[in-house]
Amino acid sequence: METIVLRADAPNAMQRALEWIQRGEVIALPTDTVYGIAADGFDAGAVEKLFIAKDRPSSKAIMLLIGDYADLERAAAYVSPYAQRLAQRFWPGGLTLVVNARAELPPNLCAETNTIGVRLPDAPLVRELVRAFGRPLAATSANRSGGANPRTAQDVLNDLGGRIALVLDGGATPGNVPSTVLDCTVEPPRVLRAGAISLETLQEFLGEPLQDA
Repeated sequence: METIVLRADAPNAMQRALEWIQRGEVIALPTDTVYGIAADGFDAGAVEKLFIAKDRPSSKAIMLLIGDYADLERAAAYVSPYAQRLAQRFWPGGLTLVVNARAELPPNLCAETNTIGVRLPDAPLVRELVRAFGRPLAATSANRSGGANPRTAQDVLNDLGGRIALVLDGGATPGNVPSTVLDCTVEPPRVLRAGAISLETLQEFLGEPLQDA
């Protein structure tokens, strides 16, 4: 597959990205943390292409990016009071919340679990794309599994060129650390990955310690 590169601010960039996603293909785009790859989060075949592009083990779930807080209901069967508080305070931003998944989500997206990670990114480009598409996007970092976090379109091409359909080049991302991931299906939430939002900040907001992974 030839990987097309388009400037994210090109007049036709959003339309081209939308067309590829509607075809069940994988694209890469900059977020507020690192570059990510994304596909239709409700299409098991498209999700499988994310796993293949990254050489990602099927046992590792893939998260969903949403366009607005209200989209959380499209992904979650239940949102705990902890998750609601955290989302209202830290979204949009670098925090992924693991919640109980809706039954209609593809099993491979959830890695055969009953949970799903969800994030509302502080990235207008991503949110605009999700809104235009009409449902959440399955997404993960745009690198081969175990590789360095990608900050530029060239980083993405170095790892995934020929494996994905399109890269939207929006320049370097503002950071090089992926989102913090909290499991909000337990109380208090459990840290699954330290990342863009410090654990100290989260614990200070909650007024209690988080569980260790």
